[in-house]
Parts: sequence; C-alpha cells; structure tokens
Amino acid sequence: MIKDMTKKKGIAILLVIFLALVAVTWIDFKGIDDYGTYSASDITLGLDLAGGVSITYQVVGEEDPDATDMSDTIGKLKQRVYKYSSEALVYQEGADRICIEIPGVSDANAVLEELGKPGQLYFISQYDSEGNENYSGSTSMGVDGKVYNNYTLHKTIKELQEDGSVKLVGTDVKHARAVSYQDAMQNIVIAVDLELTEEGADKFAKATAEAVGKTLAIYYDGTFVCVPRVEQEMTGGQAQITGNYTWEEAEKLASTIRIGGLKLELEELHSKVVGAQLGSDAIRTSLLAGVIGLLAIAIFMIAVYHISGVAATIALLLYTALTVFLLNGFDMTLTLPGIAGIILSIGMAVDANVIIFARIREEIATGKTVKSSMAIGFKKAFSAILDGNVTTLLAAAVLWIFGSGSIRGFAQTLVLGIVLSMFTALIVTRLIMESLYAIGFKKEKWYGVAKERKVINFLSKRVWFGAISLVLIIGGFVMMGVNKAATGDVLNFSLDFKGGTATTVTFNEAYSLSEIERQIIPMFEEVTGSAVQPQPVQGTNEVVFKSNSLNMEQRENIENMLIQEFGVAPEQIISETISSTISSEMRNETILAVVIAIICMLIYIRLRFKDLRFGAAGVLALLHDVLVVLAFYAAARISVGSTFIACMLTIVGYSINATIVIFDRIRENREMVGNKESLEFIVNKSITQTLSRSLFTSVTTFIMVAALYILGVTAIREFALPLMVGIVCGAYSSVCLAGALWYLFKTKIKDRPSKEEE
Repeated sequence: MIKDMTKKKGIAILLVIFLALVAVTWIDFKGIDDYGTYSASDITLGLDLAGGVSITYQVVGEEDPDATDMSDTIGKLKQRVYKYSSEALVYQEGADRICIEIPGVSDANAVLEELGKPGQLYFISQYDSEGNENYSGSTSMGVDGKVYNNYTLHKTIKELQEDGSVKLVGTDVKHARAVSYQDAMQNIVIAVDLELTEEGADKFAKATAEAVGKTLAIYYDGTFVCVPRVEQEMTGGQAQITGNYTWEEAEKLASTIRIGGLKLELEELHSKVVGAQLGSDAIRTSLLAGVIGLLAIAIFMIAVYHISGVAATIALLLYTALTVFLLNGFDMTLTLPGIAGIILSIGMAVDANVIIFARIREEIATGKTVKSSMAIGFKKAFSAILDGNVTTLLAAAVLWIFGSGSIRGFAQTLVLGIVLSMFTALIVTRLIMESLYAIGFKKEKWYGVAKERKVINFLSKRVWFGAISLVLIIGGFVMMGVNKAATGDVLNFSLDFKGGTATTVTFNEAYSLSEIERQIIPMFEEVTGSAVQPQPVQGTNEVVFKSNSLNMEQRENIENMLIQEFGVAPEQIISETISSTISSEMRNETILAVVIAIICMLIYIRLRFKDLRFGAAGVLALLHDVLVVLAFYAAARISVGSTFIACMLTIVGYSINATIVIFDRIRENREMVGNKESLEFIVNKSITQTLSRSLFTSVTTFIMVAALYILGVTAIREFALPLMVGIVCGAYSSVCLAGALWYLFKTKIKDRPSKEEE
C-alpha cells in the first residue's frame, strides 16, 4: 500500500493511468503506423470470423482408398498445417478428397509452395547391392547462405524399390522435430531429431549398419531434401540429423519428413480463398455486444459501489484495451471460442473487484477508517482472488498444452485474460482507489458500508436443492433417450461433429456476405432444418454452403430452389459429403485435457485448503453444472458444434472460480471462530457473506453474454444461450450445492487423527 499518498501524487498516478488507457486504446484503433500494425483490425482471425485459404487434395491412383489410410493421412496433415495456425481445419470430402482450410492467410500459392506435394518420402542408400551409385552430387552453400543438395538420381523410384535401395519410407518415421543443444565445445547446434516406428527402427538399424561412412539420402517429391552421412549404426529407434542448419531450415526439414509420412499420395485438385463461416455480421455484432455489455457493467458497478465502481470501470477499460493489444502482441488467432475465453476473463476481472469492494465495506462496517479498510480489504480478498484465478489458470494451461484446434485458441485467450484481470484488479484498481482517496474522496459514503445480514440457513434446504438438481440432470438423460429414439442421436450434433454436406454453388452474379445471409441462408435453412455456414470464394461468384447431411430429397429441393429463385444452372450446383471437422482425436484430446485439469485443480485445492473434501465438493458442483447445461442442450435441441466445447469449458472455468470464493470464506471463518460456532452455522454464514459477490458477478457476466445473444448472428446465439444457462447454473451450484456437499463430506468422512492424538 502507498502510505500517506499526497494529493499531488494521487493526481499524477491517475494522469499516468489515464494516458496509458488513451495510448493503448489509440493503438487498438489506429495501430502504431500508417498500416494499422497492432490495431484491432490487425488481429489474426480464425476461419469462423474471417476465412482463409482452402486447398482440396485428391488421392492419386486409388478411386476408393482405405478408410484407415484416409484417417491416418488426415491426422498427419493436421500436424503439418498446425504450423500455420492451431485453428486450421482438415477434413474429408467425398471418398478420395481431403480439404484443408487455414485461417489468417490469403495467398494460396505461397501455402501450396511451402506445404509441398503431400506424398511418400524415401530413404535411399548411396549404393545398390552390386556397388553401383544410386545418386551422385554434392551439398553446397549458396550465396544466400542456404544449403543446397546438388544431387542427381540415377534410377527411378520403382527401380530403387525393386533392387532394395529404398531402405525406409516416410511411414516408418513416427515423428520428426527441430531441436537445439550445446555440444562439447559449448556451441549451439541445431539439428533434427527422428523417432522411428517399431518396424522402422529395425529397418533403420540395418540401413545405417550398411551405410556407415556413406550417405543415406532423404528423397521427397522429386527432390533430395537431405543427404546426411552415416557415422555409426543407429539402434533404438532414435536418430539425429545434423548440419549447418538455421532453426528455420531445421523446422522445414522436420516438417517435410512429417508430411512425407503420409500413407496416401495426394495431388492438388484446386485451391481458393474462402470467406468467414459466421458471416460478415459476426464480428460487428460481437464488438457492439461487447461495448454495450461493458457500458452496462460500468453503470451497474458505479451504481452499486460508487467511487469503487468508478475505479473498477477505469481498470476494466484498461483491461479490455490491453487484451486487444496483447492479442496482437502474442500473435493469437481469435475465434468464437476465443471470444468465449475473453468473456469469461472479463467476468473474472469484475469478480475480483466485487470481492475486494465487499471486503472493504465489511471493514468499514466494523468501525475502521476508509484508508485502513482499503488496506485490509485488499489483503483479505487476495487469497480468494488468487485461489479462484489459479484454479482456472491451471485448467486453461492444461487445455493449452494438451488441447488442439479451437480449444487451444480458447485456452490462450483465457490465460491472457486471467493474468490481465489479476493485474488490473490487484494493482491498477488499487492504485486508482488510493489516488482517489488522496485527492479527496475520503468519506464512507463514497465507498458504502456493509449491512448486517441475517445468516440464511442454506443447509436446511440442501435436500430440496439436491432434488431439484437431480430432476434436471435425470430429465436431461431422459431427453437424450427420447432424442436417440426419434433421431438416432442423443444431441443435435452439427456438421462439426457428424460431418455433413457441402453444396458449392456458382451464381450468375456475385453476392456480398450480408446479401447471402439475408436472401439465401433463410431459404437453405428452411430446407435443411439446421444452421448453414456460408463460405464465399473471393474473386468469384462461387459460394460453399455447409450444412448437416442432406438426403437426396433435400438436395433436390435445394437445387430447385436455387434454379427457381436465383436462376442457377443445374451444372453449377455440386453437392459433396464432408467428414466432421472435429475429429475423434480432438474430442479425446479435449476429454483428456479436462480430466488432467480437474486433477490439477484437486491437487491445488488440497495443497491450499489442506482438505481434499473441498476439492471433491468443488468438482461435483462443476460436474453438476456441465450435466445441467447438457440437459438444456438435449431439451432445447441446441445445435452441438465447435462452440459446444468452448461453452462447456467456459462453464467449467466460471463454476470453479465461484465455488472457490465460498470455500475461501469457509476456511477463513473456521480459523477465526474455531469450535465456538457449529460447522453448519459457519457454512451458512460464509455463503451469506459471499452472496452479494455470487449474485453481482453472475449479473455482470450474464450481461455480457446476453448482449451477445440479443445482437449476435445465429451461430453466436447458439453459443450464448446455453452459456447464459451455465452462468445461472454456476451461481446456483456455488451458493446452494458446493457448501452443502463439503458439509456432507466433512461430517460423514471424519478427519484422520493426528500423530499426537494417536
């Protein structure tokens, strides 16, 4: 705390914060140069918000490729294109085609050149069994500093395979990655590490034993990508390629080896630049909703907390401006799930302020001065803020490490938001409040005084609360059964999970995104009965409409509609079945990440609260919220797509944070009163004391999401509606269930006796 801050110093601090807010906001709008660098318009947007490059490959030489080979090829291509963006999509189209969509890029030719021709990679021995050279040449350094392999192949690949000179192929390599390390002379060496499959390890050991002192070339797409000399036999399935590489060259070589491990050879069918999946209104309405939501929160905070609310509003504006700035600074790709992470972190930023202000009011109510109350309030609020944010941060970090695709985007923005929210709440808000106090806002009326509330006996109603929750959860499972019987699916899975139909239409004229949304999409959705994602192809009259799987009758109805309403020629309408964009691997990765995150939460809560029962109660309350929202998805038949995962993860983060605040107060009250009060009274008192925080935080977060729902496009509303249910459910479970569950565990599962008691 800044002790005895002078009025002059207070004014100076407020001026610095104001100038910082203006400067960052200016950069957000205008950037740092004439090109708008680091402005909001410079943020890399995902396919759902801005579109990108779409490339379609076709399998070479096989009309009906094996499903397992296709799945394996798609999986490896995903690892390859994630280099461009973690939000990239790879999915199957028809029987023998694979589509790749990469956000944030607009030069298809540059991507194709760097991506290369996905196919087979070969490890070729320098000599055949009769001692004849399979290739000859040398490696040289160009004037540009790059390494060039000037080799000539003397035989065809088929001939090399027949005489046994092809020792391994790309599928024998399990993984390749660029690495750096220090050698014996303390020099930094950049290399490529190879990990072979079990079968590949045996082949590699034999090949390197035969090639000691000679080279073993790596040949791909008609080019020698690397011709390393073999120094010794390599066993164990591990190898390293060294050379005079830069990090970029090593990354490119590792990437080439990875893509050369595809089981199928592919050729480019076509490439194009596609528009946003959510349409032109998605960004505009999201921004408008954000502005309206922030304005509503500012009015609410000032009305409830007076001068403290003013401080929180300024800090929240700085938080928002810094978030936009750092999305650029860390080169994050912003998608709809990423927006969810920002919404959650805004809620948590407000939450931290609400906890602090409630504490200050409580201290003022005991007769302490405003200055003393501020110092004690921040100190007492710190543990609840720290524990709540760290548990959510742990979950976000695990999702970032173990997740993929849009889940990683969600985690990145959430991590950024949590760190910024703690900074603005604990440092910026405090500086503003102390400065406002120093310049003259010293009376209690500017901060408010906590009113003595009668302790509400929440635990006496725990049976009723539990019954309500069970009815909702069981009702959800019943609805899933009804849905299964009626439609074959327990939930209304969208094309993201089930795959669907891509209808490519070449119109007689070019339509803008807004025209497509107003004139064409409603007609499509009337026929399909589900949400439709439009993707205009830039520079053409072509639009790709993605929907749930369509039967022949639906396809014919769409074709007739396009012919009659828009005069499209029948041959300009092409329908193809596409696979899901959310693979089973991604679903499994997400589930694994959530499980690991929950375990990390339990460990942290156990260490901080010294009682695993807190963790168990918190996880059960969290599980309750997920199941109730799942029941809502089943009952309301909300489309379950890529935003479903983001919605559930948002609820997990929100729920655990709200619960931790109550647990922190229970811990504090137990330490203060010891055995003077009954355990039931302590729990009820703790919930009552934190009730305003639970309600106010829920209201502010609800406001943000409600604005998105009211103003958003269809896909955003499908995300916002269940999220609003989750926010209400999270507040309910924290207040009505979490404390009761801990009380149940505490009274039924006794503490182990200490060594002294034994």
